Amino acid sequence: MMIMITKSLDISNVLVDACIWSFLLRRNASLESLEKQTLLKLIQQTRIILLGVVRQEVLSGIREMQQFERIRQKLRSFPDFPLTIFEV
Repeated sequence: MMIMITKSLDISNVLVDACIWSFLLRRNASLESLEKQTLLKLIQQTRIILLGVVRQEVLSGIREMQQFERIRQKLRSFPDFPLTIFEV
């Protein structure tokens, strides 16, 4: 698992990749796991960055429509972080 940390506006934010979201959103993921507790703390601190492509990847792996809608609603809490391409 990989979590990238970035600096934005002097606040440390965390870019959570799709594999982390998928792991933590599984029904069998323990609420007591260190990973889940860390993510919940970062969410409470509003330090999570979510890229649109990550949101799409997480949602594309959900087969049941009811679960898809539930998770889609929860992920709407996180605005899409814009991607910028710099030419060198």
